[in-house]
Amino acid sequence: MKSFFKERSQTFPDATVNINCKELEVNKWVISDFIIANLIPVVATRPFPLDELMLMSSAVVRFKPAYIFEWGTHIGKSARIFYETTKAFNIHCEIHSVDLPESADHVEHPHEKHGMLVKGIKEVKLHRGDGISTAIEIYKSLNTDSSILFLIDGDHSYESVKRELSTVIDVVKNPVILLHDTFFQSEESGYNIGPCKAIMDVLAGKGNEFKVISTQRGLPGMTLVYKD
Repeated sequence: MKSFFKERSQTFPDATVNINCKELEVNKWVISDFIIANLIPVVATRPFPLDELMLMSSAVVRFKPAYIFEWGTHIGKSARIFYETTKAFNIHCEIHSVDLPESADHVEHPHEKHGMLVKGIKEVKLHRGDGISTAIEIYKSLNTDSSILFLIDGDHSYESVKRELSTVIDVVKNPVILLHDTFFQSEESGYNIGPCKAIMDVLAGKGNEFKVISTQRGLPGMTLVYKD
């Protein structure tokens, strides 16, 4: 199989700004240059449009996670985005990417293309199994207080997103959570707004404990949830 991994040499200065302030802030010019130079040639804009690439990379640059967990990676695009970001901004991070078992029956099952975009990258560990269960099992084995980032694919049902988000919040001390496919539109649109509603319901009982940043204006949408 053709390898899609190519080492990229262009690095960028630290884009974090005002880390002692409450609102998330990064240098968007630096992040934009990075996306154009390092991400677009590798992952293009599907399934993550430019504003979502901006939010994903900004979250990594701002919180500098020691570990990233993501599932539903398909061919490894999200894992590759995280890898390119940590590499370019000199963030030491181990990425755990979970996908369906080979025997699973799912319309987006990658089969032989599993993790295609990250195979051969030592910083990315590929796993098979239930995403949230596998991620939490690995997280617990690490026994760490380091910053942890999770990517939850909201392409599933309300119940699935609610379960996965609730689990991360309940188990992980100070999680940084990205959720994909979370665009909210009025119900007559016919869009799947279950993921967005799940986020609202999970956070409803948390008071002002978490901050929420969302890309809007159109599909698919991404939401960042982190502790205030």
